[in-house]
Amino acid sequence: MERIRWASYVVCLCASTVWAVGQASDQTSPGDRPGSPPAAETQQPAPGPTFRADTNLVVIPVAVTDTLNRFVLGLQSDDFHLFEDGVEQKVAHFSGEDAPLSVGLIFDESGSMDYKLATSREAVARFLQALNSGDEAFLVEFGDAAKLSVGFTPHIEEIQNALKQAQPGGLTAMLDAINAGLHQMKEARNPRKAIVIVSDGGDNHSHYTAAEIESLVREADVQLYAMGVFEPVLSFGRTPEEVSGPRLLSEIATQTGGRAFAAAVPSDLPSVAARIAVELRNQYVLAYYPANQAKDGKYRKVEVKVSQPRGITSPLKAHWRLGYYAPAQ
Repeated sequence: MERIRWASYVVCLCASTVWAVGQASDQTSPGDRPGSPPAAETQQPAPGPTFRADTNLVVIPVAVTDTLNRFVLGLQSDDFHLFEDGVEQKVAHFSGEDAPLSVGLIFDESGSMDYKLATSREAVARFLQALNSGDEAFLVEFGDAAKLSVGFTPHIEEIQNALKQAQPGGLTAMLDAINAGLHQMKEARNPRKAIVIVSDGGDNHSHYTAAEIESLVREADVQLYAMGVFEPVLSFGRTPEEVSGPRLLSEIATQTGGRAFAAAVPSDLPSVAARIAVELRNQYVLAYYPANQAKDGKYRKVEVKVSQPRGITSPLKAHWRLGYYAPAQ
């Protein structure tokens, strides 16, 4: 019996598509079945996987796409191979279903975001609409300094109301805001965690350096995504920080298995937000107990390989968290 086949389910949000693979049975979540609403719009998800609290368990969310950047669903545990420092690991827990999510929103309201602020608010609203009943979110706003405006809440209107009061002004303390978000994320109650940054990336007023934040991000069990609102490359009057902004956001996001998406113009932001929401709703969750049990505090490199299933001719690409720090004695 052929296990792999294309299903007819397509999600169209910001020109992205989700393809389902495998038998359309209990292996798919309600949002993945033909005739069901897209995963990003499902309000009552099926119960997600439960991972017991254990400091030795490493959780790796993985998004799989094809060459057309369409999400590939319906893969099974044996389609994945996990490696830590080059040594293959046994997958202890696996889920292809949508699991509850804890999200931190990092919102730039510095002076450089002046005419982009209204569209940025719209993008956040678009993203929040994709949250399910089991999800929670918080809001950190930043200009000259970072502040936690709304702690973890399941009520998205609290975040939307806070953003209505945002006024552009001041310099950009983006790195300090990421640090504040990482600190707040320690209060998360869901196993899947993500931080979404809305910014032009032009940091010029943080106490933390880029190297320090990259190190903190590598230590945290959090995926980081960025909605980059960037000026055209040849724009005049751009500061060195604004020029390096896209690269900085991309480097930080890649460390965590997340990605940085650029909006060519502010009006693209809602589509970028929808794209990130779709990706977070269509991930596999793999977890394993490391074969290396040494509590040495060292960085462990993680690699994920995806087998090419029968029936799929397009090469697959996986996006995952690149590594983690082992616990110290």
